[in-house]
Amino acid sequence: MKRIFFSLAILCFAFQVEAQTVISPEDIQIKTAVLAAPSDKQAAAKVYGYAPDGSFKILRNGTNDFVCIADDPTKKDINVACYHADLEPFMERGRTLNKEGKTQKEIFDIREEEVKSKKLLMPKQPATLYSFSGSAENYDPKTGVLKDGYMRYVVYIPYATSETTGLPLKPDVPGMPWIMDPGTHRAHIMINPAKK
Repeated sequence: MKRIFFSLAILCFAFQVEAQTVISPEDIQIKTAVLAAPSDKQAAAKVYGYAPDGSFKILRNGTNDFVCIADDPTKKDINVACYHADLEPFMERGRTLNKEGKTQKEIFDIREEEVKSKKLLMPKQPATLYSFSGSAENYDPKTGVLKDGYMRYVVYIPYATSETTGLPLKPDVPGMPWIMDPGTHRAHIMINPAKK
């Protein structure tokens, strides 16, 4: 009998968790996603988001050089990102490998090998990603507005190093640019402004 009650409890919890995953309407997903982009890039950016069944899909085709990703409804709080379209092959490959169940290290190693073999192309020039995040308490799901959000910046510069850029390997003060993953395909400048 205890086993039956336990099984029912697990089943109810699973239904409750699934019921709590609410997929916002496409227009709201788009409005929130583009908050991460510079203002002059928002209206024409391509936007990926989520269908009512939770599958990942294109919500809007873009006409400029930006791609935005809507907030993942299965995760706590709000986190959206936009990046230069030249980063799309790198990002898409990461999404595919993640869907296949690869670990972060496996994804890194596979993309590193594929970039070196020229199977996967990285931008030849620096390319930027913008990430905008905040708490669910500060988010209005009816309007798609996030108050008191935090913006950080990532500039991909494949195979750059501290020596070739003059950037440190860690920031000495909040907001100081630094280089992460130096000497690899995923070398990038991190800029995390000081939080309020």
